[in-house]
Amino acid sequence: MSKTIVITGASAGIGRALAEECFRRGYHLGLTGRRMDALESLRGQLLASRPQGQQRIELCSLDVDAADTVAPTLHSLFEQLGSVDIVVVNAGINDYSKVGRGDFRKEQHVLQTNLIGAVATVNAAAEYFLAQGRGHIVGISSLASLKGMPTQGAYCASKAGFSMYLDSARIELKAKNIRVSKILPGFVVTDIMPDIDKFPFAVPAAQAAREMLDLIEKGKSLGVVPGYPWRFLRPLISHIPDGLWKKLM
Repeated sequence: MSKTIVITGASAGIGRALAEECFRRGYHLGLTGRRMDALESLRGQLLASRPQGQQRIELCSLDVDAADTVAPTLHSLFEQLGSVDIVVVNAGINDYSKVGRGDFRKEQHVLQTNLIGAVATVNAAAEYFLAQGRGHIVGISSLASLKGMPTQGAYCASKAGFSMYLDSARIELKAKNIRVSKILPGFVVTDIMPDIDKFPFAVPAAQAAREMLDLIEKGKSLGVVPGYPWRFLRPLISHIPDGLWKKLM
């Protein structure tokens, strides 16, 4: 029987690539994003690739910045789908900013989306899964949660905070038959961040999505993408001297 997966932030970037990979593997999809036109286009593309298929794709507009709307919007989507097995908390943004240069509003927006919006999504999923008696929450954090990067302080802070929240939720919900996984992507080239290919070990979004879904299906509590070389480098990142780190970034 096909599983049902809900992905937030599915209109572009990693979320879109993950939706495409999930559909290829036979999942029913619940997709959210701020741009319904992009979601409709994605649904049309996927359904056209399997005109005789029986997979469902439900869409809903969701801006996680409006944290109070997250739970009712997602619960409505869950009801449409009938039963949900996995929720991927993916919606997020990045915006370069410099400390003390008048960029606080940009930083506030990043924190609102990546931390508050993500926590609201985890809560909505957990509430549903507690009532259902089972489920799997997957949080897309970042390797940037492990060490600060210049001009990305808010992004790193938001992902570090989200990582810690996921760790806490995993411990709390384990006894309730709810699995919580944390995935740390490295540098992933997407339509919304095409210039990231200049960074070390950058991979296309399609490759990242394949590896992510492999980790999700294995039920790993922690995974890094791409696995090579970050699986080996992850324990060392926080120990890299600041001067060398700045040159690498």
